[in-house]
Amino acid sequence: MDSIFAGLPRSTATDEQFSELLKRPGLRIERIVSTGQSSPAGFWYDQPDGEWVLLIQGAARLRFADEAEARHLKAGDFVDIAPHRRHRVEWTTPDQPTIWLAVHYSVQPMHHKFLSDFPGT
Repeated sequence: MDSIFAGLPRSTATDEQFSELLKRPGLRIERIVSTGQSSPAGFWYDQPDGEWVLLIQGAARLRFADEAEARHLKAGDFVDIAPHRRHRVEWTTPDQPTIWLAVHYSVQPMHHKFLSDFPGT
């Protein structure tokens, strides 16, 4: 795939489409295409890694367990989801594909190196 818009499913597809675009240690970028799907009733994502999502096309309602109302997302909107922040997709537009760009990242402490840490400095 060389375009985020390549190979989009028909709006009548029954399952979301997940395409891994890039994978590196601590980083995974994927395209998710929804065609009216939502999370199953009572289901919440609870992921060990962070996830930054950008809605490229379509619309969605994203709900967090710690917020009273779902967020209505439209093309261009993005959100950073902290690890273990429970969330669910309540709705995606059924009349056109909703395209998400999801960046999954590990949250690990950074190890800083200083010149004084190297011999001879």
